[in-house]
Amino acid sequence: MAAFSVQTTLATGKAEGYVDSGVKILIAVVIGALLLAGLYTLFNTNIMPTVSQKITSLFGYTGK
Repeated sequence: MAAFSVQTTLATGKAEGYVDSGVKILIAVVIGALLLAGLYTLFNTNIMPTVSQKITSLFGYTGK
């Protein structure tokens, strides 16, 4: 009886949606992490040094 139940459950393919959803969620998390890492690198290497330099030059303005 138990073997028949297992075979019936496997044959229905009912859990395929769970695997597909899990793979989609995993792909979304990985792509999101890559985007965040790219933005973090972009801000630290290009944007923030320029912003801090401009702010420093604004506060160092002598009025001439």
